[in-house]
Formats: sequence, C-alpha cells, structure tokens
Amino acid sequence: MEVLKTSLLMIIFVVALCFLHVKAWHGQAYCECPTTMNPNAQNKICWVDCFKPLRMAECRELGPNCYRPGSACHDPRFIGGDGIVFYFHGKSNEHFSLVSDPDFQINARFTGHRPTGRSRDFTWIQALGFLFNSHIFSLEATKVATWDSGVDHLRFSFNGQDLVIPEEILSTWYSPEKDIKIERATKMNSVTVTLKDKAEIMVNVVPVTKEDDRIHSYKVPSDNCFAHLEVQVRFFSLSPKVDGILGRTYRPDFKNPAKPGVAMPVVGGEDNFRTSSLLSHDCKTCIFTGLSDSFKWETEHTLLDCTRGASSGYGIICRRK
Repeated sequence: MEVLKTSLLMIIFVVALCFLHVKAWHGQAYCECPTTMNPNAQNKICWVDCFKPLRMAECRELGPNCYRPGSACHDPRFIGGDGIVFYFHGKSNEHFSLVSDPDFQINARFTGHRPTGRSRDFTWIQALGFLFNSHIFSLEATKVATWDSGVDHLRFSFNGQDLVIPEEILSTWYSPEKDIKIERATKMNSVTVTLKDKAEIMVNVVPVTKEDDRIHSYKVPSDNCFAHLEVQVRFFSLSPKVDGILGRTYRPDFKNPAKPGVAMPVVGGEDNFRTSSLLSHDCKTCIFTGLSDSFKWETEHTLLDCTRGASSGYGIICRRK
C-alpha cells in the first residue's frame, strides 16, 4: 500500500511539472509553462512579476498587451504608468519622444494620412528609435499595400547598418557589449528588445484591417495598409525626472491631463516631444545625456528557452543583485 501511495504521488508530481513548474529560493523565482512546438502557433511564456513580493507565476502570450500600462497601440492609444488611457495623435512622418531618461531614449516615427475634410491626421507608430549607451538602434514596420502574415514586415538597423535577424522562434541577436538584446517572439513580425538594466520593449507588427477601416472611417488608400507597431514597455529602472509621451507618466509627481470620463481623452504637447529625426534627442523636454549606469535596479529578469530536455516552453527568471 505504501508503495502504491508513493507511486501515485510521484505520478501526480510529474504531471504537475509538465503543466507548470515554479521554484523560489534565496530571493530567486523560476518558472516554465508548456507551449506547442508548432512554429505557426501563438507561443506563451511563464511570467513572473519581479516587482511583486509573492512573485506569482502566470502563463501569458508573448508580445505586447495593449490593455496594460506601458502600452502604445492602435492610432495611437497609450496606457501610462498611472494606468490612465490617453491618445496622442501627432502628425504623419514626424518623430516624437516616447521615453527620455538621462541614460536611454526611445523615439517613435508616426505614419498615417489625412482624408479630405479632416482637420488632423490619422496616425500610427511606424518605427522605434533607441539611443542607449553609445549605440543607436531602430526597428520599423515596412510599407506594404496588402498585408501578408507569411512575410516578415520588420526592418532593423544598428549604428547605421542594416541588421538581419534569422526568422526563427527565439532567434536572438546581441550588441557587441551585450547591452542590447533583440529576440524574436515568433518567426516573423514580433520581437522583444531588452536594454540592459533599463527596459524590455515588446513589439508586434500589424496592419490597419478592413474592419478597423470600416469602424473608424480611416479611408485607408489602396496602396498602403499602414503596417504599424503595437508596443508595450516594461521598465526596470527610471529616474524621477523621466520624460516623453509615455515616460513622464511614470514620474512620482505626474498628474495626467487626460480628461476623465471622455471616450477618447486626447493629450497634446506635440511641440514638447517632437524630435528632428528618429534617432535624435533634441526635443524640448528630452533629458537624455548619453550617460550609462546612472541608475541601478535591484532585480532583473530575462526570457528563457525552456524547450530542451523534458520541458517545452519559455520562462522568466528573477534574481536579486
């Protein structure tokens, strides 16, 4: 009987490990969750929030969540660090600072158009520019007339040179100093960019669909489906003076000007955040100086490849420094 009980307990234990495995020791948390190895499937990771004391693990899809803080999606709709939703329209083919801190900056290029009779452009985020340490890096959605999900619509550059990242799940590129990491969440059109000790930026490329066009009356032309970026940023370290359209919402003293109760609260300030190019830091409120290691955070996490051995899935690890 004891042998039978022991066998049953071992079976239950093994089955539990196959579905979700979480360990915590000495301030460290580790987890993994299963995912299919079908390259066309939506991959998932086991996420541990390193900023919460209990560090509970949850299985979530890779890529940005457009309904959580730190996101910038649609035309474009932001959710600030304070959890408040607001819209910032800007202008097509202009550049704006999303986040500006002394040691890193993230800019955005807007794409869009202005149908006849409208007083402003419809806009979407078409590209991101990063200034970090001594590097400049960009990623952008390529212009296409008709969307094809079987084609990668992402283009990368690093320090002025084109960058090619193999179209494989978890294909990873590092900068020479390993302070910038780009990892494909899926084979095409989805990546995670990590700026060491500073931020993790999850990006998807999506088109303006016919349904979007019907609902919002964008009047999208036939030669451009306005492929654009869905973005979510998770910050590891910020100064109290952080600025930018999104960054300033993380300041301790920030009061969001978005009007409560309004269906689409629009926040202006284009002149404060406009930069002369995707990789410039010359906006009125930009505070980037190029200095590195100005601020440190006590935790870190990274995406793990857990697809080898007895397990299949991706995971997050948190460590105390």
